Amino acid sequence: MIPRRGDDSMERRFRIRLDELLGDAEVRASFLNGVMPRLETFLKPFVAALQSPEQRTNAHHYVEGLLSDLDSKDAESIAYLHDRERQGLQKFIGQAEWNHRPMVTELARQIAAELGEDDGVLVFDPSAFAKKGTESVAVQRQWCGRLGKIENCQVGIYLGYVSRRDHTLVDFRLFLPQEWAKRKRRCAKAGVPKEIRFQTRHELMLEMLDEHGSVLPHAWIAGDDELGRSSWFRQQLRERNDRYLLAVPSNTLVRDLKAPEPPSSTPGGRLRKVPFVRVDRWCGALSEWR
Repeated sequence: MIPRRGDDSMERRFRIRLDELLGDAEVRASFLNGVMPRLETFLKPFVAALQSPEQRTNAHHYVEGLLSDLDSKDAESIAYLHDRERQGLQKFIGQAEWNHRPMVTELARQIAAELGEDDGVLVFDPSAFAKKGTESVAVQRQWCGRLGKIENCQVGIYLGYVSRRDHTLVDFRLFLPQEWAKRKRRCAKAGVPKEIRFQTRHELMLEMLDEHGSVLPHAWIAGDDELGRSSWFRQQLRERNDRYLLAVPSNTLVRDLKAPEPPSSTPGGRLRKVPFVRVDRWCGALSEWR
């Protein structure tokens, strides 16, 4: 299949942003001084949520392995680095049942403490990852923003926090398409927990907002036009007393409630209303917008 013209542009923008992020990730060599004791302190409130000493040890070893200079950072290589049997670490990562939500709650608490400001912004953003095959959880043909077309992919729903101090990711949800959710055997084979049910992307966003909104100080909710198109989603934000700044398609019809009122009534006696107008034309008529 010949890629559409927009595909190269989307990939190019992704690569530019990736280079920017990698540049921001560069650290001074002195940053590594005393890194292991600091890592121990950092991990302590997170691993406290794990039930057994063995789980806490496995968590420490796994994180240390990911931060090491190992060429291959799979469970077997990391276990070998710590002179341990690979089965225990593999089971902890891929099979053992443990609740990660307390760790995410702790992360949100730390973000609020380090970056929180009253006029902070919560940002929601769906992001897709192209995949091969049909076995990965929640994979199917659906819109892939990175490629600019419908493609075989998984879709994650991400919550970020932005303040003048910095910005960071807070939480995420994997979007499970309805076709997946209603096929219980397929879900079981892929390891989807039994309690997981189908939720729309907007419902997943609201779930994260309800979980973290009271912890993370914010004045605004921001997002792209997938959020702005949904009147139901906007209504849900208003019911939560959250102000929002959401993108909408250029052909969206809006009514300027601050425009001068038309004559009070028509010849037939009906009250006139401010007419609807396309949002791109409305913006084009604003001197401030130019």
